[in-house]
Amino acid sequence: MELDERKVKILKAIIQNYQETGEPVGSRTISKYTDLNLSSATIRNEMADLEEMGLIVQPHTSAGRIPTDQGYRLYVDQLMAEKDREVAQIKDFMVQRVNRLEQLLRQIARFLATNTNYATMISAPSVSNSKVKFLQLSRMGTDKLLVTVVVEGNIVKNTILDMDRTMSDEDILNLGFHLNNTLNGLTMAQINLGLITKLKEVAGSNADVVEKVLEAVADAISMEGEVPIYTSGATNIFKYPELTTDDTASQIIGTLEEKQQLAQLLTANLGDEDKQGIQIYIGNENSVQAMKDCSVVTATYELKDGLQGTIGIVGPKRMDYDKVVTILKNVMAQLDTMFDKK
Repeated sequence: MELDERKVKILKAIIQNYQETGEPVGSRTISKYTDLNLSSATIRNEMADLEEMGLIVQPHTSAGRIPTDQGYRLYVDQLMAEKDREVAQIKDFMVQRVNRLEQLLRQIARFLATNTNYATMISAPSVSNSKVKFLQLSRMGTDKLLVTVVVEGNIVKNTILDMDRTMSDEDILNLGFHLNNTLNGLTMAQINLGLITKLKEVAGSNADVVEKVLEAVADAISMEGEVPIYTSGATNIFKYPELTTDDTASQIIGTLEEKQQLAQLLTANLGDEDKQGIQIYIGNENSVQAMKDCSVVTATYELKDGLQGTIGIVGPKRMDYDKVVTILKNVMAQLDTMFDKK
């Protein structure tokens, strides 16, 4: 939909004013914007045109206008596309490299919730094609073995194996050494039958342990089951009156806590090159029913070796899109720097 410059400025002014107040915006309010230099009558005529186009709506008789989903969509697509301005570096953000990825993701979620005043969520990266970085076997009592697998991205998976018999400390040390040396740097697809046969031969009477350890390795790489989702700022939802009517807020917060639907939302576009980077879903564009009254902004982040995850920000449809997009771009740039991704 093409708009002339005057209509673009008026639509932008309506959206920005509504973002700030949450109240319908009238022509007199818009006329106070110094860069317009238009009379209230002219503005009313332009607003009537915008209403006919389905970009704004009058919620009550004699009230001002508020943006529709289509209005927000135009704002995002046409106005935000031209607004990729430079901003100051985010102060005190990720000033120290974090060794554990889980800790880093939680830190990012808290940072975004604090600096946007919206609810935030972030998924752990998909590691289906990742390589084994480190493997260690440790005794736990007489009949249990702890298998620690570290894959690319410093993602750690611990698995406790039940043993049919007691292994000596020397056998555990030797088996761990051979497994670590053999599997280091390999993807699951590269761990073939010939390699497994050789490992079993080296293990001798403990060949059955090799099978159990390889199952733990496969589980760590494939990350079967729920994708870890880290959330923060759920109570920020209560700051926006339009999200606290009926049981809307409780449904949104319940979804953030339950996380299963979030995993589907955050991982849906991974691997889809057309949906990489920042995506904005307004109102009914959201796939999660509880968030139909919200806008959700997502950004795909990528670490080394193709590790991908998604950051999501949930707020009202009058969300400050400019601020959210700018912060997300800065966070992604910080991640690129931290992980030396070019």
